[in-house]
Amino acid sequence: MSDSRTGTLRIGEGATVSAPDETDVRERGRGAASDRRLFMQLLAFGGAPESAVLARALEDAGIAGVLYEDLNDPAGVALLTFAENPDAFLADVRPFMRRAPFAGLEPKPELTMIGRTYAIGHEEDLVEALIDRPRDRVRDPQLPWAIWYPLRRSGSFEGLSREEQNVVLMEHAGIGRAFGRAGLGYDVRLACHGLDKLDNDFVIGLVGAELHPLSVIVQRMRKTKQTSLHLDRLGPFFVGKAVWQSRT
Repeated sequence: MSDSRTGTLRIGEGATVSAPDETDVRERGRGAASDRRLFMQLLAFGGAPESAVLARALEDAGIAGVLYEDLNDPAGVALLTFAENPDAFLADVRPFMRRAPFAGLEPKPELTMIGRTYAIGHEEDLVEALIDRPRDRVRDPQLPWAIWYPLRRSGSFEGLSREEQNVVLMEHAGIGRAFGRAGLGYDVRLACHGLDKLDNDFVIGLVGAELHPLSVIVQRMRKTKQTSLHLDRLGPFFVGKAVWQSRT
């Protein structure tokens, strides 16, 4: 049974479910599949004018996104934009960035990040997990602080059995869930296979009301098996605080 409104295919009770083939690119949750996902891109700049000038331009243009001030650059900012259709980055964001006031900024390509939301198979509501939750988290005015970074796993992880991989991933994810339950920080996980110029695998966003707990999340995750044994590359990191968030 399919839900045309959400783009989600639901599997009825008693149905026979065959293993998905290699060309099935839908996201799969618990008893459902969907061809919807959210793409997110972070662009960072130096030499920025007052943030209010940039925020007004974003608001007037109707851009869906978040403007951060860069903690590590007094004249730095970063713009996070998001869309279900990646064409929006070229059709809407690209021409906007080529006009004043953004056209005069100094790009920091080393901090460019892009990725797509993905399902891990346990999601009850794919639309909420893939679209609504990540979009709402980055736009939440109660969660202005953010740390964004890419990572690439090493080949050793791919050499583990599925059971061993699950143990490694559960240890890592458990830290994020604990901080989320405590209201100290939340994550946005994006896959970037083939999208990142440095061939990273994932982009991670950590958002929260305060910066310190987000730093502690990174610190605690350094001790997990995934980070200590199975990562080839981590970072660079962008750290900022939202000064403008779109309503859409």
